[in-house]
Amino acid sequence: MTTRTATAVWNGTLKEGNGQMKVQSGFADVPFTFASRFENSDKGTNPEELIGAAHAGCFSMFLSALLSNNGYTPTSIETTASVHLGRDDTGPKITLIELDTKATVPGLSEADYQDFVAKAKANCPISRALAATETVIKSSVLNG
Repeated sequence: MTTRTATAVWNGTLKEGNGQMKVQSGFADVPFTFASRFENSDKGTNPEELIGAAHAGCFSMFLSALLSNNGYTPTSIETTASVHLGRDDTGPKITLIELDTKATVPGLSEADYQDFVAKAKANCPISRALAATETVIKSSVLNG
């Protein structure tokens, strides 16, 4: 299989410093700060947002693969991952990931769709990597 790399550089103290995260492909080169991570500032991204993007993308692709391998042709699959950052006794912690997905799959029953969604949640590589964090399907909508 493949190996992908990402690099993060942090400069300065936690609250006054800043950083840059880059991915191997060059398609993402983004700033991050204490404020963009803990204060909902829109001046940069944060690791949780990138985990959410990775999870949403992986889940959508895996669901598409399951559907395709079972004779269905999805028109579109859109997934939003909401990554909740909380705290425990040792500090900040991702406490929950909620997935909201909408799919258009002609000819698929609602019951079969929900079964495929559950299998994608359990088996996409990012879900498996994040298994220590509770992940729930918050909503799952099939548009025939």
